[in-house]
Amino acid sequence: MTLAAADVNFTVKGPGRVFAGDRFAVTYRLTNASGSDLQVPQIEGCKLLYGPAQSSSQSYQIIGGRQISSSSIEFTYYYRAEKEGEFTIPSASIVAEGKRLSTKPATFRVAAAPDRSQPASSRPVDVDDADTQAAGRRVNPDDVFVRIILNKTTAYEQEAIACTIKLYTKYSISSFMPTRQPAFDGFLIQELDVQPALNERETYRGQEYMTAILKQCIIYPQKSGKLAINSGGYDISVVQYENVNMGMFQMRQPREQKIKVSSNSASVDIKPLPTPAPEGFSGAVGTFQIDSRLVGSSFRTNDPATLIYTISGTGNIKYLKEPEIDFPSEFELYSPKSDIDTRVSGSDVSGTMTVEYTFVPQSVGSFTIGSDKFVYFNPSSGQYVTLSTPTYPIKVAKGLSAPAATEDQKAIENKNSDIRHIYLGDKNPTFSHSLAVERPFYWLLYLVTALAAAGCIVLNRHAARRNADIAGTRHARASKVARKRFKAASAYLREKDSDKFYEEMLHALWGYLSDKLVIPTSQLTRQNISDALSRNGYPAEVIDPVIAVIDDCEMARYTPGSSARMDSVYEAGAAAVNNLESYKK
Repeated sequence: MTLAAADVNFTVKGPGRVFAGDRFAVTYRLTNASGSDLQVPQIEGCKLLYGPAQSSSQSYQIIGGRQISSSSIEFTYYYRAEKEGEFTIPSASIVAEGKRLSTKPATFRVAAAPDRSQPASSRPVDVDDADTQAAGRRVNPDDVFVRIILNKTTAYEQEAIACTIKLYTKYSISSFMPTRQPAFDGFLIQELDVQPALNERETYRGQEYMTAILKQCIIYPQKSGKLAINSGGYDISVVQYENVNMGMFQMRQPREQKIKVSSNSASVDIKPLPTPAPEGFSGAVGTFQIDSRLVGSSFRTNDPATLIYTISGTGNIKYLKEPEIDFPSEFELYSPKSDIDTRVSGSDVSGTMTVEYTFVPQSVGSFTIGSDKFVYFNPSSGQYVTLSTPTYPIKVAKGLSAPAATEDQKAIENKNSDIRHIYLGDKNPTFSHSLAVERPFYWLLYLVTALAAAGCIVLNRHAARRNADIAGTRHARASKVARKRFKAASAYLREKDSDKFYEEMLHALWGYLSDKLVIPTSQLTRQNISDALSRNGYPAEVIDPVIAVIDDCEMARYTPGSSARMDSVYEAGAAAVNNLESYKK
């Protein structure tokens, strides 16, 4: 085993907020080194009471067969806040390992001292005052709450809107469980990875809170009008303190109090896109650039070639359709291959969509690959923008896989296709004549033709009725589509990939119910699903399992450690669909 040391660093830890007249500590920590010549400047607005108080610690770990050790030395200074305001802990320095290391400046706020002559129970709850967080005290709505924050109140259809769901609390939190997630009806959602942690402070409406971001996402409205994000529900356990008399002294002991919290509802006014939309507009909203390039400079028949089309920019790039390029009819086309790479940039999504078109020329000659018009709507200017790609004239030569014919072969082909010799035939022709109506085959042909015509008419009418019944077609294929999506979900179940499993289960259920009830997916909610199934004659014992599976999937997507109940959710989803399909109304 080898002994290794981690990086050497010098940091400072101070308060976020203190009250005027209170004492507080500032600790400087030197890690994995011994130091000398410590220089700590005075903090403005505060009086130094004592320092430095020095302490040291050391720890050992064995990782991969290697023994890792780390050590730290802490220098603590005690101050008293003299006046209110915003103050800075200046940069301190120390010499370690032959170098002078410095801390980064840190800021803190000195607030007005509370009126401590009043009982703590009558003072507002303060995040830094444990006396005001007494056990048994009622937790008010402005002490702990969840906010849905949108970065804009008006937007166009398909325009990106940043949505943040944030927890504000004056108490420490021991447990947090979502019971009802906010509903984003009428939006497409792109979620961002966040790790909720109460590690930030924020002043909101003049009060100090600890905050944690619970969820961040970019949402794209799919229709115009006033769209609302319904509130969510949460079960929270807050930590309060009880003073226990120990005889010579009192000790605070933490006590948990369970509360239920609902977030606010948020709404945004969605403006429709201007009409009429230009030809070629397929729903792109944002700011984009396009580029295309032809791979290679020489082309031959039966040899594949590639045209690469690139769309880059900011907006709903994940939901763009593949452009349709005007290729000559003499080219054989393969299905285009597309790749989308996106990243969150501020309150929007930027990225690149690359589409590769593979084509095989089948004829020799000169051809032109036509230009393409890409049309997008710019919400900043409120106008449509049209971009064009260039045309590509190319010359196709004969490929090696189909060699050109020799001159002798051409001569033979020309001779064989020229005027034929006169065929002399039989020298003794005969003549016979009979009427077609006198033959049974003539009348049999009439009968067969009439029956075939009648059959075509019947089949055509049946097909017309079937094609006109769009709702019936969607209803008939609903269970088939659900089974196919459940098959995909079962693959993720075997892989123990809970995120993709619950996402696929939700897609399967929403798609199945959309086809079953003939309701667009963007308009589906728990309530209108229940109402529509009731109108169609399904009883509560058939409807309730469907709603329960949707709720379980929605909750599991935002609940850590949900993989253990994936089997039961899958079985419940399959059983709910089977009950809907097998129920006889």
